[in-house]
Amino acid sequence: MDSPFATSVPNRGLSRDRHGRGMRGPVTGPHLPQLRGRYETFMMTVAHTVDYLRSMWAEELADVHFDVAPTPPRVSVNGVVERWKVDHERRRIVLYRVPIQRMSKLHKDDPLHRQMMVESVVFRAVAELLGKDPWDLGPERLRP
Repeated sequence: MDSPFATSVPNRGLSRDRHGRGMRGPVTGPHLPQLRGRYETFMMTVAHTVDYLRSMWAEELADVHFDVAPTPPRVSVNGVVERWKVDHERRRIVLYRVPIQRMSKLHKDDPLHRQMMVESVVFRAVAELLGKDPWDLGPERLRP
């Protein structure tokens, strides 16, 4: 016996012809680059910042492993949400994307200031690992 919920409409997928307007195409078109979301922008900013720091501090960061996790495993006892975690023994830095992106107070919320916030978190985490001041890691990069 056929199911009462069976339908004869075929599965047309995401690029179906809706309301006779033609097939869907990319949002940006063939002549423009694909749009980047918050995740891609965050990961790209972290990668560029880590590359810069590795070029400045090659010996000190040679065996350091960088990871990105969505959120910390738990909130600390005093209610503070970590933005990063440094493991000195394993030479590992974990950056927590969601708290960095959503809980950082920016005086101006635009792409430049969001990028600067991510860069500053990476600098502070690396400075904690190396036992240095963040301003000493890349003075020409952090100064206007």
